[in-house]
Amino acid sequence: MANKADILMLSAYELRTRLASGALSALDLVEACIDRIEAREPEIHAWAWFDAEFARQQAKALDAQRQAGRPIGALHGLPVALKDIIDTAKIPTENGCPLDAGRIPFKDAAIVARLKAAGAVIMGKTVTTELAYMHAGATRNPLNTAHTPGGSSSGSAAAVADGMVPLAIGTQTGGSVIRPASYCGVTGFKPSFGAIPRTGVLMQSPTLDTLGVFARTPADAALLAEVLMGYDAGDPATTPAPVPPLLSVATSEPPLKPVFAFLRPPGWDKADPQLHAAFDELIEALGDQVFEVPLPNAFNEAAEIRARINFAEMAKYYYRYGKSLDALGPRTQEALNTGNATLARDYLAALDWADVLYAGLGEIFERCDAILCPAATGPAPEGLEYTGDAIFNGLWTLTGTPAVTVPAFTAENGLPMGVQFVAARGNDARLLRNANWFTGWLSEAAA
Repeated sequence: MANKADILMLSAYELRTRLASGALSALDLVEACIDRIEAREPEIHAWAWFDAEFARQQAKALDAQRQAGRPIGALHGLPVALKDIIDTAKIPTENGCPLDAGRIPFKDAAIVARLKAAGAVIMGKTVTTELAYMHAGATRNPLNTAHTPGGSSSGSAAAVADGMVPLAIGTQTGGSVIRPASYCGVTGFKPSFGAIPRTGVLMQSPTLDTLGVFARTPADAALLAEVLMGYDAGDPATTPAPVPPLLSVATSEPPLKPVFAFLRPPGWDKADPQLHAAFDELIEALGDQVFEVPLPNAFNEAAEIRARINFAEMAKYYYRYGKSLDALGPRTQEALNTGNATLARDYLAALDWADVLYAGLGEIFERCDAILCPAATGPAPEGLEYTGDAIFNGLWTLTGTPAVTVPAFTAENGLPMGVQFVAARGNDARLLRNANWFTGWLSEAAA
């Protein structure tokens, strides 16, 4: 058996190759992950539910399947962590909420069924903020435990960042995939709206809720997301269409060097001066591969519009929780009260804005391969109560565009800051290819 520490250094893409060939057993990989979890979980608190023996049994069954010569899936033997708002049959799914303590679903979410069919090991459930909103859970940033890992997919980001699992799944309604990925120094990918079905996932805002993935590299993110994508009758946001070949495109060379449109999104003045300086250096280094473009003034209202939709829909879909308001955290209470006070005319008017703003991006997307912008306003804030500002993410959630972040900069305190890439709806594969190209370019530039 390979050294357990060495195993955990490999990307999911490399692990998949070894698992498929038999050079690495699923059980050996799972044991390495278990050892890491048991060593680090008392400090990181990434897991809402974890059972080492359950993970071992899955791995043993997958090893027997491969040894018998039976076909294996695209994720054969790869451990995957699930945000604890994703239903898992016979396994607790408590939504980070005391009102759901002890809740055990009878049916898997659509994506869990797809993971199992692809041969993934369901490693456990990761901590989420309360009802996937802003009331923080216990998870700490593994790079500095005095700092937040971000939210609401806090446990998923931290588990991948700390090497507990190679892959994890989260959700984003504002910035809950991209921001924690940036804070924890991993790749976070939020696909186009409707690309991955949400059937069996806690619904907060059907207009905004988007499933996303955490991984070490864009190629790893492509590997996982491709398995999850596709139509499901339980989610009207999905449509019958071929699944895009994310992995093959993401790992291919671009036909030409990509050209990026750099923009300073609304809230730029709120960003850390270190982030401003880092982007200045990056733009200079990219040279003629980047041009700066302003956003129309209408985009200044995007954060308010997104929040209005979020709160109004949250008040509807969390109605049963609202009946026990005192059991919830103050931030959750405030959001539900705001949603209940939102006028129908204001909510309906806000719904019209997503396509209007997206149309305003059309000319930019015609001139570039991807938009380049910050993933967060700076490094992870100190303290655990505040999960950070999603001002640089909500716009892309509202417009339904795919977005991916990769770690690029290091702040003075040693914490990472991510670069975010955004593409037109449906251009998920090319977006991942451009992010993959960028990580290679960044490595060469640093050498």
